[in-house]
Amino acid sequence: MIQPAIQKGIVIAACLSISFFGNAQTKPLRNPDQGITVSNKPKPFRVLTNGKKITVQGNSNISKILVWTASGYRIVEQTNLNTSIFSFVVPVKETIFFLLLEFTNGKRFTEKFGVK
Repeated sequence: MIQPAIQKGIVIAACLSISFFGNAQTKPLRNPDQGITVSNKPKPFRVLTNGKKITVQGNSNISKILVWTASGYRIVEQTNLNTSIFSFVVPVKETIFFLLLEFTNGKRFTEKFGVK
């Protein structure tokens, strides 16, 4: 008498697990690439390197510049610049740097660059 109840329980459990595993393989509700936008617009600035001397040229006035090394040390932090060209010399021996620019209109841009 107990055996048919156990068999029915196993069949019900198998059907439920198949339906759960079947739903796990469906497409996600939102597209994972939906939040990512790729822009082909050119950046409004250029980073020019000449040895250890770095020059940043912007199309409009630069309000703030921040440069740090790949290991996390800040080497340049200037605010309230209001100029379109900024130059500095790298005082460390590292070769990979990160740049954060903020223009007077409030837009921020970042870039990774290297020196030899």
